[in-house]
Amino acid sequence: MYDFPLILGASLTDISPMFALLTLVLALAVFVCLLMVKLRQSLLVGYFLCGMIISNSGVMEKLGLERGGSTIAGFAELGVVLLMFSLGIEFSLRELRHLWRFAFIGGGLQVFLTGSAAFAASKWFGFPLTQAFFLAVIVALSSTAVSLKSFQDMGIGSSPGAKTALGIALFQDIFVIALFIIMPSLMGNEAGGWQTVAIAVGKGLTFLFVAGLLGRYGINPLLHAVANTRSRELFTLAVIGISAGITFAGGALDLSLALGAFAAGMMVSESIYSHRIMQNILPFKDLFLTIFFISVGLMIDLSAFARYWPSVLGLAIIVFTVKFAIVFSLSRFLKLPLRPALFAAASLSSIGEFSLVLMQKIHIWAPLGEQTEQCLLLCTAIGMAFIPAAMNAMNPMANVLEKSRFFRRHSLAPEEMTMSHALKELTDHAIICGYGPVGQALHNALTANGTPCLIVDLNADTVRSLKKAGHPVLFGDITHPEALALTKIRNARLIAYTFPIVAITKQSIPIVLQENPEISIFARAKFSQEALELTLMGARVIHDEQEAATALCAIVETAYEKKC
Repeated sequence: MYDFPLILGASLTDISPMFALLTLVLALAVFVCLLMVKLRQSLLVGYFLCGMIISNSGVMEKLGLERGGSTIAGFAELGVVLLMFSLGIEFSLRELRHLWRFAFIGGGLQVFLTGSAAFAASKWFGFPLTQAFFLAVIVALSSTAVSLKSFQDMGIGSSPGAKTALGIALFQDIFVIALFIIMPSLMGNEAGGWQTVAIAVGKGLTFLFVAGLLGRYGINPLLHAVANTRSRELFTLAVIGISAGITFAGGALDLSLALGAFAAGMMVSESIYSHRIMQNILPFKDLFLTIFFISVGLMIDLSAFARYWPSVLGLAIIVFTVKFAIVFSLSRFLKLPLRPALFAAASLSSIGEFSLVLMQKIHIWAPLGEQTEQCLLLCTAIGMAFIPAAMNAMNPMANVLEKSRFFRRHSLAPEEMTMSHALKELTDHAIICGYGPVGQALHNALTANGTPCLIVDLNADTVRSLKKAGHPVLFGDITHPEALALTKIRNARLIAYTFPIVAITKQSIPIVLQENPEISIFARAKFSQEALELTLMGARVIHDEQEAATALCAIVETAYEKKC
């Protein structure tokens, strides 16, 4: 008779530890995240929990893995590389040009002020100079991925608060990339001092510049040849192969795989095939983020939390409070209204993923010790997991603060955010929210009938082109009272939501009706339940599915009539 456990144990020894870990991670992530969805919690919490469960349940020991072993280190490095690649795809020099004031002034002051506070605290607790410097940088950085994802999940991904957070995050990305470039030379044992650092900076900047040129001019002929084969698999393989090559080149040049992956993402995003690349790669983005955040959970030791929990919770509260206060103060200093400033502050109040990458990189130069590393890991996990809940609490907080004397006056977003002041001569007009194909068609029809129109959109390029063409247009978020005040909502005859994002429409309608109860409201909805909800709120709804079904039936009947 066969001994099943013995056979199973013998079989496990033939399985790659990395594959066994990846299988366990992905399988458990599905069930843990299903529970998070049921509990209406952020999936980020599920990712951290998944890694912590695997790391602290004894499963890894049965698979022959150790928390500090090479397999876990390789898995974590894979997560870092994938994360950096996805961030490189989203890094936008165009956005940086539009948001330079928020990036370089806001981001620069945020990193300096937060880093200075962290540096002073580290020295006060007795850390050496080098460790205190790296601790300052680790605490100063925020989570770009969690911040932007939280804005997108709330349906305000293009709001002034999101733009401010993006500008500050872009500066942090530039800062840490520069640090990755100079750190090996600065902390290494090579002679040459600042001359060596200058060479490293030149090498890194040259690498990024060449990667950008390759993305724009070099890989297009190759991708054009691949695209002509009309093989989706070959196109995806070519993109991944090119990206892997650039990533490897970054590591081979002693610039780190993380920087190579970031350059690879930035390179493919600069290609003329960028839209198709994004279409093929973005489905993997969530998987990349999942692997990264689970890899963070794998490094967390719950026994360390049991020993150091007062320090962990105290550090998490202090970091959140200090970073929130600094970002909020800087946002108000840059003339951002109260509500967007609160959202920007909440979104950037945790320690970020770049901090975790930096912790891995500095291990050979300035090891922080088990207690410090575990406290930082746990603080980062708690902070990232708390961001979605903190952002959801900002609207109620803003409602309370706006009643106080200090915040009572509604300020307007800066010119970069609104790009227009109140149009005093506008009256009895139509407000068109969104300028996609539906918004354009409606605008053309109303203009042809002589109806005055005001367009509200969050695409800066669209706003700029409409403004040049002489059309009344505002760059604003229609869920904010100050933006609706600019539209002269009290004098408008109708407002049309030309996009089917019901969450934004539902948030805006109560504000509109509060200002103008007699206004006619038109909205779009994809599904029957959404159409019913908007109808009950007082909107006249165009039901996309129903309209498509009616049109399709009419076309099909016409085809058969012609045949007869």
